[in-house]
Amino acid sequence: MAFACLEDPTLERNFKGHRDAITSVDFSLNKKQLVSGSMDSCLMIWSMKPQMRAYRFVGHKDAVMCVQFSPSGHLIASGSRDKMVRLWVPSVKGESTAFKAHTATVRSVHFSSDGQSLVTASDDKTVKVWTVHRQKFLFSLSQHINWVRCAKFSPDGRLIVSSSDDKTVKLWDKASRECIHSFCEHGGFVPHVDFHPSGTCIAAAGTDNTVKVWDVRMNRLLQHYQVHSASVNSLSFHSSGNYLITASNDSTLKILDLLEGRLLYTLHGHQGPATCVSFSRTGDLFASGGFDEQVMVWKTNFDAADYGDVLKTRKYSMNVNGALSNV
Repeated sequence: MAFACLEDPTLERNFKGHRDAITSVDFSLNKKQLVSGSMDSCLMIWSMKPQMRAYRFVGHKDAVMCVQFSPSGHLIASGSRDKMVRLWVPSVKGESTAFKAHTATVRSVHFSSDGQSLVTASDDKTVKVWTVHRQKFLFSLSQHINWVRCAKFSPDGRLIVSSSDDKTVKLWDKASRECIHSFCEHGGFVPHVDFHPSGTCIAAAGTDNTVKVWDVRMNRLLQHYQVHSASVNSLSFHSSGNYLITASNDSTLKILDLLEGRLLYTLHGHQGPATCVSFSRTGDLFASGGFDEQVMVWKTNFDAADYGDVLKTRKYSMNVNGALSNV
């Protein structure tokens, strides 16, 4: 599809306040706030309004490995090396409730799209599902044989995907709690995985410097990107489903055009490894974090062509040659 105007992403804000490497970033639904987690054991809530002060949330006893806003924006979940998950109210008081989720480091927290459930992943080799209300334990998924780095719900909440240092990505049926497929094509650990907005495919980041996109209906590899020169730490789909952004130890962020199957942009902002990246819910912004203790907010720009609104209402399917196509 031709662009009316293809503009480069621009760095909008640069937040400094953490005292160690950034591990995770996420926007609130209304984009008024951005949360970051760090190896300094703190969360920071950054306001997107100029001159508004940031909040520092203290509670975890060790490095914060993951953070996420709930879909409504009324809660933030965080997971830590202290084995705890905390649920915070993103206000000046910084109140939280904590529960011991795992017997080792919590690497990943993710809300279901209805905000009712939370999935966590840990170095104890398990994935666990909880109710957000009262933090009631529901069930555990335990077929990984090494640390589980990441776990996510599908957009419809029926599937869970997990990635691990056992070099597999596993797809689970939430209702039956069974592993329905293992993707074993990675040549290294798999630090991050996520669902395409349509729920029909997943993307996984590898320490073998690759990004792979799989169809979860036919369980086959659709796209394989070798664009980074070091481990890929994090990735995030644009809400249109047309783009994927990645963050790597090579210090760059890269934006992939999934329809064309090609590299669109390489962004140099961080000094040292880029550890995390996330699009806002509408895709007009993205945030990144790195070993340099900085949180950067970027304006997407390249999706601002006049068909942007049309994209949001489109559904996606995969055609046989592995390119994304419109239904």
